[in-house]
Amino acid sequence: MSTATVVSIDSEHVPNQRLSILKGAAHDPADRSEDANGIVGTSQVLQDALRQARIVAPTDSTVVINGETGTGKELFAGLIHRLSRRWGGPFIRLNCAAIPEGLLESELFGHERGAFTGAIAQRMGRFEAANHGTLFLDEIGDVPASLQPKLLRVLQEREFERLGSARTLRVDVRVIAATNKNLSELVAERTFRSDLFYRLNVFPITLPPLRDRREDIPGLVRHFVGNAAASMQRPIRTIPCEAMQTLMDHHWPGNVRELQNVIERAVILSEDGILRVPRVEPKPDVEGAHSVGNTLNEMERDYIQKVLDETDWIIGGPSGAARRLGLPRTTLISKMKRLGIGHRPSPRLSGADRASLPVSQGQPEIQRPSCA
Repeated sequence: MSTATVVSIDSEHVPNQRLSILKGAAHDPADRSEDANGIVGTSQVLQDALRQARIVAPTDSTVVINGETGTGKELFAGLIHRLSRRWGGPFIRLNCAAIPEGLLESELFGHERGAFTGAIAQRMGRFEAANHGTLFLDEIGDVPASLQPKLLRVLQEREFERLGSARTLRVDVRVIAATNKNLSELVAERTFRSDLFYRLNVFPITLPPLRDRREDIPGLVRHFVGNAAASMQRPIRTIPCEAMQTLMDHHWPGNVRELQNVIERAVILSEDGILRVPRVEPKPDVEGAHSVGNTLNEMERDYIQKVLDETDWIIGGPSGAARRLGLPRTTLISKMKRLGIGHRPSPRLSGADRASLPVSQGQPEIQRPSCA
């Protein structure tokens, strides 16, 4: 067996493959005037997330940013890099879901000439390019199982080999990962390694969806209108109140990214200096949506509890509830936690029983608000 050669990567070897988000020659990380890095909003939930980002930024800890599509996970990753001690180094991005499985290993770790069909030259991977900087791995939940052990190794040992090479390369890289999936559920379903999850999940940050910070919408609208108007050289002088209200009432399933796209389209349509908001799908009935969601959850919870009752609350084994439901045992346990099924429920009261219960001492009856 041959002994692998260990090679230290110098930052000057990779200047042309670095993707830095920094602008200008000088930057003082202590200057907080532009900490937001393009993140607009004053809502408490957003400020809480920003505070966490600023706390973890000076460290070298691995960060996982959780959030729905379009909530600004890459902006937060850029902010953490910009406020870190690595701000002078590269900030490299990779969307793991956008790369075919067969090419992702090469994208991450690079390859030597002839390593596989089509490898006509040596190629540097993203870890190598991010040396002394930050690597942002978006959609980390889509990394295939075959690559997860190699990713775990480079996170723990800071070393790897290019495809087709026996040389072990060492790197000094801070990893920030992001996902719109529930990694805990993926671990329970055994599609994501638990050791990799724990190695990544050192400092999790959860970004709020736009519907949970509607007070930020007016500021975001003005921000995007200003940017789009300047880019198109089409000045917008007025944003009518009804246009703003339309934007406030929308549910925004695509979050800030969807809002940005709608504003760009609105600026294109606005030829008289007045913002013309295109037709957007009306805001769903949130109460109705929650009601349907709760009903579906209740149906699933009741069915699982029924099967648990029939199996005397035995989860695993050939006669357990997991086998009856056609689920892996770990998946059933994950569903039980999500649905709040923790123990054998007590017998439920009928409607008549509930009606006959007295009001507790010291607890006044709830008064319905008057419409008068």
